[in-house]
Amino acid sequence: MRAPSPYRVCFVCTGNICRSPMAESVFRAYAEEAGLDGLVEVDSAGTGPWHEGDGADRRTISALTAHGYEQNHTARQFQSTWFSTLDLVIALDSGHLRELRALAPTPEDAAKVRLLREYAPDTDPDTDPDAPAALDVPDPYFGGPDDFEACLEMIEAASEGLLDAVSKALAARDTPAPAAPATPVTSVTPTAPEETA
Repeated sequence: MRAPSPYRVCFVCTGNICRSPMAESVFRAYAEEAGLDGLVEVDSAGTGPWHEGDGADRRTISALTAHGYEQNHTARQFQSTWFSTLDLVIALDSGHLRELRALAPTPEDAAKVRLLREYAPDTDPDTDPDAPAALDVPDPYFGGPDDFEACLEMIEAASEGLLDAVSKALAARDTPAPAAPATPVTSVTPTAPEETA
C-alpha cells in the first residue's frame, strides 16, 4: 500500500527573506515536535522576485538561531502552478492574501489561502474577514532586532493553532468514508414455468 502524500503548507510574504522563512522554520519545528515529520511538508515563498536565490535576512537568522530554530533557506517567488500540489497557502499579511487569491486558478485554490494570524489564540472571532489587516504580521524589514523578535512571537503564537488545524486535517484524511448503506435484499419466489399446450 502506498504511503499517503504529505500535507503541504507554504508560507508567503513579500520577498521571502524575513517573515515567511521565519514561519517556515518555526512551523517545521512544531510539526516535528508533534511527531508529524514526514506527514507535513513545509516551505515558503515570496509574492515578488526581488530576493530570489538569496538566503534569509541576517536578522531573521539571528532571531531564529537565538530561539533554537534551524534554517537553511533560499528565497523564491510563489508560482500559481503550485496551488495544485498545496493543501494550505499561508499569507503573512492581508496584501499577500489578496495577491495570492488573485493568482489562484480556481475558487477551490483561492480557499486554500489563509492568514497566519487567523490561527492565533488571541484572534477575535468577530474580526471582519473583509478587513483582515488586523491579522497582519507586520513586516520587520525596515525595523530593528525588536521588530524581528515581535514578528517571531506572533508567528509562534499562531503556529500552535495552525498545527492543531493541520493535525485535524490529517486525521480527517485517515478517517475512512462511511460505507454506503446496504441495499436490502428482497426475496423472490420462483414461479413455475407456464405449461404450453
